[in-house]
Amino acid sequence: MLNTAITPFKTKLNSPLTKKGITILQINLGKRCNLACTHCHVEAGPKRTEELSPEICEQLIELIHRFPEIKIVDLTGGAPEMNYGFKPLVEAAKATDKQVIVRSNLTIYFEDGFGDLPEYFAQHQVRVVASMPCYLSDNVDKMRGTGVFDGSIKALQWLNQLGYGKDPSLILDLVYNPQLPTSEKFSLAPEQSNLERDYKVFLQEHFGISFNNLFTITNLPVGRTKMYLERKKLYASYLQYLESHFNSGTVEHLMCRDQLSIDYMGNVYDCDFNQMMNLPAQSYNGETLTAAKFLEAGSLDLISEVQTAAYCYGCTAGCGSSCGGALV
Repeated sequence: MLNTAITPFKTKLNSPLTKKGITILQINLGKRCNLACTHCHVEAGPKRTEELSPEICEQLIELIHRFPEIKIVDLTGGAPEMNYGFKPLVEAAKATDKQVIVRSNLTIYFEDGFGDLPEYFAQHQVRVVASMPCYLSDNVDKMRGTGVFDGSIKALQWLNQLGYGKDPSLILDLVYNPQLPTSEKFSLAPEQSNLERDYKVFLQEHFGISFNNLFTITNLPVGRTKMYLERKKLYASYLQYLESHFNSGTVEHLMCRDQLSIDYMGNVYDCDFNQMMNLPAQSYNGETLTAAKFLEAGSLDLISEVQTAAYCYGCTAGCGSSCGGALV
């Protein structure tokens, strides 16, 4: 039999994965979404109802106001725009001169009650990071649902008309992630700058679309991706593949080191993947943390070491992977 053992990620590192100063507050507003993508690590969808409460929203607004070291407020979901507290959080961040990122699926703009979003984003200079796992319609619809590609193209054209991708203050980024594997012929994302060039040429020639950056993100074996890999009996071999491509040069730049990831209940994690796998961040004395505890302490520096797991090999394989794309 093949040896399927995975080296514990902690063992692979020469020293503990320490937390740096916190500059990014990433908030998962909930699991409500108009789509149910096959690769979604959050397992979001139209039937999910979990979302931010008014009480937790107030705590997060207070965190944003109280800590100037937070430079970026990164709003995710589900479709973040569908969940309670979205606009109050955007406005709190803008009032304190922080950059706001919304991780948008684009198609939400065509749902009842959300048609004001592109103009709202432009008015508040929100940075839009949009899922676009391929520039070919068949691949996108296979991963995200029939008609999603056409809706995404219309949304991108709409954003372009408002100045996104052209005006330096209106940043539009796209996110690529590979197709889910059907066999053990695994692959990492292509080289980011080359793929970005291909996307820009294709989308401009065929649809007149401009955007700023392409981020390549590895499929981490978490959420629906993990369930898919387990169904196909590929989970262990995919982890081995990721471990075999471990690149120590990525560790310095890992997103978990300078961010807090907060869920809709106010619990704190080192990253969104740990959040979905229920691996909470821990304080210096091993206590699990909440937004309320940071407010009580009057400090964001309560975590010394990042919590790790086998799926961390996904962020450190090849050129690395993060919410901002390749790491090296």
